[in-house]
Amino acid sequence: MNKKQQDTLNEIFAHPTKANIRWSAVQSLIRALGGKVSEREGSRVAARLNGVTAIFHRPHPRPEMKKGAVEAVRQFLTNAGVKP
Repeated sequence: MNKKQQDTLNEIFAHPTKANIRWSAVQSLIRALGGKVSEREGSRVAARLNGVTAIFHRPHPRPEMKKGAVEAVRQFLTNAGVKP
């Protein structure tokens, strides 16, 4: 995991929850942790890491995630055994 991916991980677990994390950075982080990200129908994206799967909606029209989406990613990473 490079510095940018570590920074993204720290931002996801930051309190209060940030709303300016780019979706592309989250995808890069999941892949760096050994996970897989695959496209589904519409704006759905499946993420799989350490046997845990979650479905997210790719943010649009802006590339930044909203707070609720960041919290969902945080929960996914926690369930997959990832800590900041």
